[in-house]
Amino acid sequence: MLTEDSLAFGVARLAQEEGAEVVLSGFGRGRSLTERVSRKLPVPVEVIELDVAEPAHLSAAAAFLEERFGRLDGLLHAVGYAPPACLGQGMLTASWPEVAQTLEVSAYSLKALAEALLPLLSRGGDASIVGLDFDATVAWPGYDWMGVAKAALESLSRYLARDLAPHGVRVNLVAAGPLRTMAAKSIPGFERFEEVWAARAPLGWDVHREHEPVARACVLLLSDWLPKTTGEVLHVDGGFHAVGA
Repeated sequence: MLTEDSLAFGVARLAQEEGAEVVLSGFGRGRSLTERVSRKLPVPVEVIELDVAEPAHLSAAAAFLEERFGRLDGLLHAVGYAPPACLGQGMLTASWPEVAQTLEVSAYSLKALAEALLPLLSRGGDASIVGLDFDATVAWPGYDWMGVAKAALESLSRYLARDLAPHGVRVNLVAAGPLRTMAAKSIPGFERFEEVWAARAPLGWDVHREHEPVARACVLLLSDWLPKTTGEVLHVDGGFHAVGA
């Protein structure tokens, strides 16, 4: 959550309005940005240091949440990163270390977080993990290895849904349409998404204004209103995914 335009900010704000207690995370320079934008939420929150690629950070986050709350009812996975070589240059230019970093941060981190926080998530009997996704059923311009990471995230969410269900934990993803966020700025040729979505989405789509519907879907899945829904990819994209040319 680096700016007010980030999807995580919209989810945190709406969750607070619905009565949730929220804790945010960030690391390095990004943490200071998260702390700054968090002050614009309805209720002040703590921002903990958490690099999802650092096992020590995961353990420390679990310990903090254990001491502060004793349990965790919901977790939003709003994490993604790809080195420049993995975006917009075709699939053949990125090295394995660059690809590995993309997969670790953008996909494997869902498992890492779930594993570290499972004791807290399983304590209430009905917890929910929600991840932010971008439809990975087709190849997108410029998305390249991040698209592969999202495909891995979608597959991983189904396996986690299977394995965490006995612990009372649901796992779902929200596949949002393209939005003008800081993450979008790193995708070369992002304007091509804007043109296509505006023309083809049956319900319409505005890349500057659709953050609220995405946040509502996330909060719905985080709540207890869908107690028997897991392993799902919920599209919030104006219906774009359902139509052809």
